[in-house]
Amino acid sequence: MSETLVRTGPGTAMGDLMRRYWVPVLLASEIAEPDCPPVRVQILGEKLLAFRDSDGQPALIDEFCSHRGVSLYFGRNEENGIRCSYHGLKFDRNGNCVEVPSAPQACKHMGITAYPCIERAGIVWAYMGPKDRQPAPPDLEWCNLPESHVFVSKRLQESNYLQAMEGGIDTSHVSYVHRYEVDEDPMHQGTKALDYIKADGNVIFEIEKQPFGLTLFGRRNGEPDSYYWRVTQWLFPWYTLIPPFGDHSLAGHVWVPIDDHTCWAWSINFRPDRPLDEQELADLNAGKGIHCEYEEGGTFRPKANKDNDYLIDRQAQKEKRAYSGVFGFAMQDASLQESMGPIQDHSKEKLLPTDRAIVMARRMMYEAATALVPDTDPPAIDADQQRVRAAGVLLPRDQKPQEWAVIHLHDGKDQPIYSI
Repeated sequence: MSETLVRTGPGTAMGDLMRRYWVPVLLASEIAEPDCPPVRVQILGEKLLAFRDSDGQPALIDEFCSHRGVSLYFGRNEENGIRCSYHGLKFDRNGNCVEVPSAPQACKHMGITAYPCIERAGIVWAYMGPKDRQPAPPDLEWCNLPESHVFVSKRLQESNYLQAMEGGIDTSHVSYVHRYEVDEDPMHQGTKALDYIKADGNVIFEIEKQPFGLTLFGRRNGEPDSYYWRVTQWLFPWYTLIPPFGDHSLAGHVWVPIDDHTCWAWSINFRPDRPLDEQELADLNAGKGIHCEYEEGGTFRPKANKDNDYLIDRQAQKEKRAYSGVFGFAMQDASLQESMGPIQDHSKEKLLPTDRAIVMARRMMYEAATALVPDTDPPAIDADQQRVRAAGVLLPRDQKPQEWAVIHLHDGKDQPIYSI
């Protein structure tokens, strides 16, 4: 099962499954203007090229010219197409070869792979699956908000997507690796939830299987007559929605394979109720909360990375300013997930009760991948199933959180935000 889960290239079971969904490819700002320079993109093991054509439409095509295999990255983005700099062949956003200067009659034979693209939430998404099974655009809440209500970043994670995503499913680690920094982080500080999380590290999970994935109900002691419930959502094939803190913004992640050894960790903060204010945007741009600072050069590689031991500060660890000695929520997680190796060896795991959601998610992903056939759709492809929220809430000790969630967290765009 493990080998199936971690392999996502063309022709693999998991790769075929993921290609049935709209795939976050790059930030729209990376191809900000018509006829801008093209950008190399590797997704699901495929080497591709993104550009914005003269009409302002985003495009994703094979990186390599069909003639002699030259990289089109060195081509000219002009007049609604990419022109190869070697022999002048030109390709439009649909992969059609529209010019072969030396043999015009050859155009119809020279096309290349191209994937349809859309833009949502400042992200360019591509559909890489069978043309006749293309789903509706993603309909998660943050995909449909005004641009001023959403902040999106991405970072390179040097591990397989699965162990990265499982960190988002495993919410019990918040009581440990993040415990000393949450009080200082501007996206989490000043909330009652922190008191409950730090006081009770013995999280009791109730997990509910859903048509879209899993709902995780993590129970901690709250007040004498209540429990504090953190309700996390995991949606096929790579989304997590994180329980909010106090009046801070809602948040989520998307974990998208670059290849089998690296992935893009997308991080999203959003406010359904209002635009993000200047201070929130300043903190998010500074890498606070679930975001990070980058190395110079525009590679989206974190400034704290494996080559510098994630800037670990042993003195801060000793003084209880950083539990692992690494600062920043994103890199606290990534440092530990990358330490497992590019692909974790699951045969050496000794899992605990708090890992039950991870086990369930693995099984569901495996079953969905191995059961997929050309004329069927995978789970959570229906937009209605994507309209869920995460929450943090105090409930009476005799109230079932599942019953509460059905009323308050599904189709939640007109619901209040539940946060402690």
